[in-house]
This record gives sequence, C-alpha cells and structure tokens, in this order.
Amino acid sequence: MEKSQQKQQVLLVGNPNVGKSTIFNSLCNRKQKTGNYAGVTVASHSGDYVYKNQEVEVIDLPGSYSIYPSAEDEAICTKFLLDERENYNGVIYILDALNLKRGLLMFQQIRDLGIPVLMVVNQLDEAERRGINIDFDQLSRELDVKIVATNAKQKIGIDDLREAVHNQEFSVASENTFQIPLEQRAIVHRIAEKTEDKNPYKVWTLLSSDGYLGKIHSVHEKLNEEEAKCVVPKRLQTQETIRRYQHIDKIVQKVSAKKPGTKELLTEKLDKVLVHKFWGYVVFLAVLLLIFQVVFFMAEYPMNWIDGAFATLADYTRESLPDGPLSSLLADGIIPGLGGIIIFAPQIGILLYFLYLLEDSGYMTRVIFLMDRLLHPFGLNGKSIVPLISGIACSIPAIMSTRNIENVKERLITIMVTPFMTCAARLPVYSIIIALVIPDGNFLGIDYRAIALLVMYLLGFVAALAGSVVLKYFIRQKERSFLVMDLPPYKMPLFGYDFKLMLGRVWDFITGAGKVIFAVSIILWVLSYLGPKQSPEQFIATDVHMDDSYLAKLGKGIEPVVAPLGYDWKMGVAIISSFAAREVFVGTLSTLYSLDEDVEEERIIDKMRNDVKPNGEKVFTLATGLSILVYYAFAMQCISTIAVVYRETRSWKWTLIQLVGMSGLAYIAAFVVYQLFK
Repeated sequence: MEKSQQKQQVLLVGNPNVGKSTIFNSLCNRKQKTGNYAGVTVASHSGDYVYKNQEVEVIDLPGSYSIYPSAEDEAICTKFLLDERENYNGVIYILDALNLKRGLLMFQQIRDLGIPVLMVVNQLDEAERRGINIDFDQLSRELDVKIVATNAKQKIGIDDLREAVHNQEFSVASENTFQIPLEQRAIVHRIAEKTEDKNPYKVWTLLSSDGYLGKIHSVHEKLNEEEAKCVVPKRLQTQETIRRYQHIDKIVQKVSAKKPGTKELLTEKLDKVLVHKFWGYVVFLAVLLLIFQVVFFMAEYPMNWIDGAFATLADYTRESLPDGPLSSLLADGIIPGLGGIIIFAPQIGILLYFLYLLEDSGYMTRVIFLMDRLLHPFGLNGKSIVPLISGIACSIPAIMSTRNIENVKERLITIMVTPFMTCAARLPVYSIIIALVIPDGNFLGIDYRAIALLVMYLLGFVAALAGSVVLKYFIRQKERSFLVMDLPPYKMPLFGYDFKLMLGRVWDFITGAGKVIFAVSIILWVLSYLGPKQSPEQFIATDVHMDDSYLAKLGKGIEPVVAPLGYDWKMGVAIISSFAAREVFVGTLSTLYSLDEDVEEERIIDKMRNDVKPNGEKVFTLATGLSILVYYAFAMQCISTIAVVYRETRSWKWTLIQLVGMSGLAYIAAFVVYQLFK
C-alpha cells in the first residue's frame, strides 16, 4: 500500500500565538486548552480526523520563532522536525496574517531543510480590521507553496485545509533561500559527504544547535580539532537571520499593503490604559476583585442547592438502610465527604471560566507584558507570570509551563515559588473558613468575603515574590534575559467554547478530588467507627462515641503539635489528610462533623460554626480562621505537586528545600497570626 493511502501524519508548526491550537481543535474536534498568549503549548499534542475515508493524525508542536531553540519547548519542535522526518508526510505551517515577516523566518528554515510544507494564513479577520490587504496568489508564487486562508475561530477554511491535506498538496523547495557562508561551506560539504546527508543546510543546523539537540554521533566522529573550531557560532546564526529577513522584506513589500487612512483600532486605544505603568496595575486589581465578587455572588445559589441535595441524599440513605455499618459509612462518611468538595464546584467553575475568557480575549498577554517590569527585580521575567497565573487553576500544569522560560535560573525560581499561588484546591479551604469567620457586610458595595478572598490571592502572590528574592541570591547565574513578545489584538472570546473547557476542568477537579475523598472518607469512618475499648463482638454490632474512637485517639495524639496554632484534634486530622491534596481538608472536616452526633445542626457549616472546645471557647474564632488561611496560603500540601517539581527539576535537593521551606514557613506564620489575634 502506498503511503498516501495509509494513515497520514502531519505536523502543525508556527510561531507562538498564531492559532495553531485552535486549528488543531477545529481539525480534530479535540478540547485542547487554547490561550491567547505565548507558551500555551509546551509539549506536542496529537489528534485524529477522517476525511474522505482517509485517516489523518495531526501533531501540534510547541510554538517557536526559529529552528534554533532557546528554550525546552522550542527544542521539542526542532527535534521532532529533524528526528521524526521519516514518520510524517509534511508540515502545515501556520502564518499569522498580522505578522508575515516574523512568521516567514521559520518557514524558510523548514523549507531549506527539505521538508514538504503546506501553508495556512490565519487570522484574516484581524488583518482586515487593521486595513491590511494580502495578495495570496502573489504570496503563493513568491514562496512556491500552496496557501490556505483561514479564520480558525470561526472554522472558515478548515474544510479547504482538510482537502489540501487529502490531496497531498505539500511542496518541497526547488532551491534553498539561504546559502551557507563561504567560510563554513567546505566543512559542511565535507561532513555532508561523510554522513551521506544530501542537505547541506541540515548539517549546518545540526552543528549550530549543540545547546539543546546535541550533535549527531556520526558528525562528532568526523570532526577533528581543527574542524571543531569551525562549528557555527552564534554570530553566524545572527548573520543567517539578517540575510533571511532581507529576502523576506522584499516578499512582504510585494504581497502586503495597508489601506491609507486606517483609523486607530480599539486595541491601540485600550492598550494606552491596560499596559500603562500605573493604571495597568489598577485595572488588573479591579478585574480580579470583580471576578472574586462574582465568584461569591453567583456561586451562592448553586452551592445551596448542592448542599441541600447531599443532605437529602444522606437522610434518604439513613431511612432506606437499616442501622448499621453500611448506613453509617454511606450517610455519615462518604456522602458528606464528597458533598464537602462538590459544593465548591460552582466557585471553581466561575473562577476558571473568567480566567479562560481573559486568556481568550488577549488580555493575559498584556498582563505578562505589564508584570515584566514588576517581576525583574525579584529574579523573574514577564514569562514567569504565565505559570504564576496558571497556578490559580492548578500548580501542576503551571510548573510544567515553565519550560518556555529560556533562562535556567529564572525557570528554577519560578518552579520553586509557583506553589505559593492560590490554586483551585485552596479555594474550598478559603471559602469555608472565610464564610465561618468573616462577618457579613460590605465596603463600598463590595462584599467583605470577596475582599478577604482577594487578600488571600494577593498574599500568595506576595509570598511568591518574597521567595523569589531569597532564591535570587542563592541560585548563582550571571546570564541575563529579556522579554520579547508581540501583543496580539483583542478578540471576542468564544464564550461557548470556553464554557466547555471550564466544565471539563471542573469535572477533572471533581473526579480527581472525589477519588481521594472517597478513600479518605472510608479510612476516617473506619477509624471513627471503631475504638480501643470495643470488644471484638461489638465491632459489627455498634459503633463507639467519637471521643472514644481510634480517630480521636490519633487526633489527640497530634493535638499538642497543632494546638499552638489554635486548632483542635479534628483540624489536626484534616491537615494531616490534606497532604494528599489541599482540598481534602474540607472533605475531611465534612466527614468528621457529620460523624459527630453531639452537634444537632443539619448543615455541616452550622455544626462547624457552633462547635466549642472543652473550655467553652468556639473552635472557629477569627484568630483560628486567620491562622488556617495563612497556613494554607504557604503550605506545600500536595503530593502531586511535589512529584511534578521533582520531575521538572530532576533534583531531590530543590524538591526537599521547597517542601521543608514552605511547610516550615506555613507553621511559623500560622503560629504568629494566631498568637497575635487570639
């Protein structure tokens, strides 16, 4: 069977933020997360589609500006292009209609490698709004390549792209646009002959990419000491870039023109405020405060419905099943534990939805640009804000997204401080504690709870900056970095698509946390159902009082450690269990208070609000609540995050420094806060 009749494999390649992921989603109907800022795709993703009985596998590679990688995500792209050449049919190269010059650099490099290419020019609607006219026929002739014009978000041109792939309209350059410099030509041709590589430019790129790709062994073996001195230096890579742009400038002048008298667009007008040195930060804080206000206001009703539904389910279970271990396990253990987490799904969903809208609109790129000025003195750069803000959803993908930070020192610092950011798992903890200890009321129409939540998010950000300053002086590296990026035009978000993304993330949160809560609830129920004073024949017949259970014995054993922070034994057990994941704290407390028959209130939060210590003092006071909030603001309470930190750093030293440092800081800070406010 010929290759054209077999399953095809094509690569999606292009600069960051040109719509590759959106085209990938449109082609393959996949729900890959798409964001309107550079660095969204940090590893290759694959999907499939069938067109005219032809199955096509599409691999979406990380965005890159050149085949010479400066960061790990760019290295993935270059390595795949070179190492997997025998496995894919060709490259779909995505070119941004707003940035022809920038995008054509990598296009020319790929063509000179002898790789078949099909070009897609995307974001036509934005080019038209800016008065940019592109002669696609002329561009196709100049580049000698098939061009498909698309507007990926509206799925315009996607069927034309499928047809072009089906017809194998990939083309190979008839001649190279870049000539090897004279002083390097001899060694390149000599190595090309010895390695039987017929593409001189490929040898040139392999020799010049020692930093990330490594030299191929066959080339290594053929170099003597004199030849090794001729390996392509950085200055010649720069020379290549200059020569290519001279050629690209001539092409762009022929195919692109701007309409005279084009008015200033809304993007330019908004940027005068949104990236302003002062007002930009004010607007960003106002946006965050508005989001948190909406989180509490909109989530209140569905949270009450969920709370009522789980209470009804627990009552129904008690009434339907005879008294005994099974009824107690379900009604007092598993159902309250799961309900204690699921009740916060609306808040998490609303927060994530707004973050997706901000990414989709293009505002998050402005935040990166804005924060670069703020972050540099702390040993970070503007790209660090992407994982820091992504950490609001989850630290795990946020830490993985640091791969697009070129500077090794800045990447390590970002990995170390990202867990300080308030992730979705902390939101249930913050929400329930704020509801318990922050009084009702508002300031200038803004709910006290929204203000308190904003303060917790800012506290995490401040802690990340403070940690960066400390690490800046411990991690030695003199290499400096600079942030170079394009500000994309503002776009109307795809509200329905972002809503689907949000539902997917919330479901992932519920199922991920649900598995842990399910296991923890069973363990807690067993420890609370049994006690050391029970005789063997009593184990199945009846449970023990909470205070006489193994759970209470365990909790009271660790109570001296947590008592200085204002916590009782129940909170101690919840903190220990939350090392599996932060949100388990709430599920554990929900299970414990459901099992406590001494408190008669139906709602878990009412039981917690009215619970008292043996001395008559309320368990959840303002001092205790603030202590818990501060503890979870700093604590490294997530096994999965610890694992991904080790995977990304490949260092137990830094992983343990982070774990011990954050845990120690959390304990000390919680102790100080409790002692000040009690």
